[in-house]
Amino acid sequence: MSKHGRVLVAMSGGIDSSLAAVMLHEQGYEVIGMTMKTWDYASSGGTKKETGCCSLDSINDARNVSVSLGFPHYILDIRNEFGDYVIDHFTNEYLDGRTPNPCVLCNTHIKWDALLRRADKLDCQWIATGHYANLRQENGRYVISKGLDENKDQSYALWGVSQESLARTILPLGKFRKTEIRQMAADHGFMELVNKPESYEICFVPDNDYRGFLKRRLPNLEREVAGGDFVLEDGTVVGKHEGYPFYTVGQRKGLGIALGYPVFVTAIDKVHNRVVLGTRQGLERDGLVARQLNLVKYADLKGRQLETITKVRYNDDGTPAIISQTDEDEMTVLFHEPVEAIAPGQAAVFYEGDDLVGGGWIHQNFKQEAL
Repeated sequence: MSKHGRVLVAMSGGIDSSLAAVMLHEQGYEVIGMTMKTWDYASSGGTKKETGCCSLDSINDARNVSVSLGFPHYILDIRNEFGDYVIDHFTNEYLDGRTPNPCVLCNTHIKWDALLRRADKLDCQWIATGHYANLRQENGRYVISKGLDENKDQSYALWGVSQESLARTILPLGKFRKTEIRQMAADHGFMELVNKPESYEICFVPDNDYRGFLKRRLPNLEREVAGGDFVLEDGTVVGKHEGYPFYTVGQRKGLGIALGYPVFVTAIDKVHNRVVLGTRQGLERDGLVARQLNLVKYADLKGRQLETITKVRYNDDGTPAIISQTDEDEMTVLFHEPVEAIAPGQAAVFYEGDDLVGGGWIHQNFKQEAL
């Protein structure tokens, strides 16, 4: 019998999840490794060699770590549940003129749930991942906070994980820097992990061409949406676009239009098949409304205003803002200074110091004078 119980570790084949398994093994947990097969890139019609967490090489890398340390490793095929939920949502969001965040959605609705179901079948008390974030229990809540390594912090991607799931979660890497993790891997002789390039792509769009993915998935889409208008914020028509789903708020490159000054996509009008263009200043918004909330540090914030740092995308540094829970499932965020390119469909994530207060999906953005 192990000292700390049995833990199911999500192993993508990368250095972070592999070292999470190594750490827990050395701490005395009974480790079981599991690699989730979420996507078969060849089925999308793509031409790039399959890479990342779903590739055969990555599965073999995860298995090699397990074999070297003597704990079991399983492959879990969740392509159906992943595709039905994450990929359908990804496609539908672009069709609705929004910009999806499939990685957060996958964590929230697929990976944690899938891991916990298999953990129960394998009599595992715990699940663990290689995210750079910390987790503690405080005032009856399981609270996520930022990882020590600010450049690798992944707490943003965990805002949607429920309290019930966090109660059984271990995050071993939160108190380490990436350089330390690389050194640990080298010390254990896992040089293939040290030298392995990191993947920052969406797993089912490994060529980073989401437009090509949409066109392959929906063969008639391009014909149905092409030919709409590029318009300025005053409604002036300045050209024709290739179809509103192929643009995102904040986009500057690839517009195929020259107006003599830099322009950006400031809004997407699905109903009229229009893409609104403006200057960088036109991207600025004073606030947003987020829905489908998940609160982490507090059970609810109804009737309260809370000073936070709010992020509107993964690589956002965050901006000081006051958040107010205006309904059971709605948060209004008012920034202290304007924020650029707030894209509906992305996640708004709220921090109090290093602690993750919670988050929600951006429903709309606004300028105060427009209210």
